[in-house]
Amino acid sequence: MTLPLLFITTYSGMGGGETSLLTLAEHLDAARWTPHLLTPAGGQLPDHFRERNWPAHSLPYRGASTWFMPAVYARFPIVRRMAALMREQGIAAVHSDYHSLPFALPAAQQAGIPLVWTCWGWWFHPKAWQRGFFRQPDAGFAASWAVRDGFLGDPPFTPPERLPVLPPGVDTGRFRPGLDGSPVRHEAGIAGDAPLVAMIARFQDVKGHDVFQAMVRQVAAQMPEAHFIVAGENVHGAGKDDAYKARILTAWQNDALLHEHLTYLGFRPDPERVIAAADVVVCASHFESYGMVHVETMASGKPIISTRRGGPSETVVDGETGFLVDAGDSAALAERVLRLLRDPALRQRMGVAGRERVTAHFSAEAMAARFEETLSRLIGRG
Repeated sequence: MTLPLLFITTYSGMGGGETSLLTLAEHLDAARWTPHLLTPAGGQLPDHFRERNWPAHSLPYRGASTWFMPAVYARFPIVRRMAALMREQGIAAVHSDYHSLPFALPAAQQAGIPLVWTCWGWWFHPKAWQRGFFRQPDAGFAASWAVRDGFLGDPPFTPPERLPVLPPGVDTGRFRPGLDGSPVRHEAGIAGDAPLVAMIARFQDVKGHDVFQAMVRQVAAQMPEAHFIVAGENVHGAGKDDAYKARILTAWQNDALLHEHLTYLGFRPDPERVIAAADVVVCASHFESYGMVHVETMASGKPIISTRRGGPSETVVDGETGFLVDAGDSAALAERVLRLLRDPALRQRMGVAGRERVTAHFSAEAMAARFEETLSRLIGRG
């Protein structure tokens, strides 16, 4: 008989964190665990759960801001509803994201079951009145060392070993060398032998689409045969993200050179094919808490060029599995892109090294094994 495990998240779209959550659920021991999902509304993530015949529940609530007051939030009606759901479904343990935690933790305590949470945001600095609350979860993880350092502060408000780093793992079967990317090229109207650079990111100002566009101008001026694609869409319904997207697409439409060389693909359910279609993948973000596309690209045997701030400095080995540059430096991005497009042998070496690094350190199997060890310890202790 399997144990029901409830994942609670305020996000129902498919960003990097949600991809990591789904990958984790897929790699748990199916003979022991049945993943459940709870979100405030429907969307791509609960659809993926249902496609796998896993229960997906919905209870309307609004995720907490960074200013939440634990004692107040613990009295919200959604806490009782969550606790009731946990009891009804016989949930053995709970995993929560940050924005659900002020509700999920008191609900799990009411239901008498352990709770684990994962911190993805280095900017989630706990306020003085929240520090005791963040010491209460039975266990927790940080998505990267950059996230942990930013969250705990200096000096840390709780021992760092209370929030160990669990790097999100990549499905090395889904993201692998040798996949056929020609359908992506065909749909974008790009020849099979044309140099191609890809970026995969939702529309959010931290993602640096403007920096990517500046890089495109510089590379296209020196290599007119090069083409560029961007895959990604707004997935969380934030108005400011829609405004940012409008600014980026307006700049693209009004620039003849960009319009000629750069294609926006919109949302793609097959990022592994987008990576396979590209010769080089670029991440132009001003900061990444972790950066799933980095490990996905390396797992696919392709070189990644990224800004270094945050998680990428922990996953990408500069000069070995890709290149790292300073955030906002479009000229440095352009220089590295040109270097790789002109050197197929270097692309091949970096791709092989990246695949080896992901297999050794960032696989979904390793992530799931550590996660299960923690759950087993907590449930056994209970």
